[in-house]
Amino acid sequence: MEQDILRDISTIDLSNKVSVDNPVDYKGCMVLKKSTSARICTGRAGTRCKTIDYLRFRADHAVAQDAVWSYVDEKVVDDLGFVKVQTLVKDKEEYITRPDLGRCFSDKVINNIKQNCVNDIDVQIIAGDGLSSPAITSNLKEIYPMIVEGTKAKGYSIGTPIFIKYARVATMDKISEAINAKVTLILIGERPGLATGESMSCYIAYEASSKKPESQRTVISNIHKNGMPPVEAGAQIVHLIEILMKEKKSGIDLKL
Repeated sequence: MEQDILRDISTIDLSNKVSVDNPVDYKGCMVLKKSTSARICTGRAGTRCKTIDYLRFRADHAVAQDAVWSYVDEKVVDDLGFVKVQTLVKDKEEYITRPDLGRCFSDKVINNIKQNCVNDIDVQIIAGDGLSSPAITSNLKEIYPMIVEGTKAKGYSIGTPIFIKYARVATMDKISEAINAKVTLILIGERPGLATGESMSCYIAYEASSKKPESQRTVISNIHKNGMPPVEAGAQIVHLIEILMKEKKSGIDLKL
């Protein structure tokens, strides 16, 4: 009966499929398809797109929605030794509707971080679910060891890794202030698009503080297997850490 089960259309590779009927330049279309994840060289059925292209669009939209409403596999963060904390958000619905609560912790959580995490360190690594939990589940186990090994090789001290549930980017400022870190970085799930639901970003700042503007942060984005591979991103992050420690600044103040 397995042959009667429909294949998940979101898993089908359409990068080598041109659905335009009798294209004038098929090879040219293929070159374009291979150069971008955009929906190009798709055919038409009258005034509408073809069924396969329409179904794939709907499937990719569903993947994006699932990325927002799903949860990180906490076994991943447990295996890597992350301390787990939670923002003031109580559930996913509140996370979506109250971004302000996703930027703050209770006094109890802040005290717990101060007491149970290493203070006064060079580099603090944070992971947060953000708007795509699969981004952390899929990429953290590859990128985290790369950052740790590279940072230690540079001679910098590293703090206790922290995982934040219902996290927004600005949580890195609160943690930096709590433990007095020189460089703080957060690996966080990006808002998913229709190309992937597993894209992660790394926001990094020197002496991150809630008193500083958003422009204090330097960012590497589009980290996933079909974008910037996690291992490559890890190497770039280590290089950035070295620059921030040397220049003692980040964001728009850092002229790269």
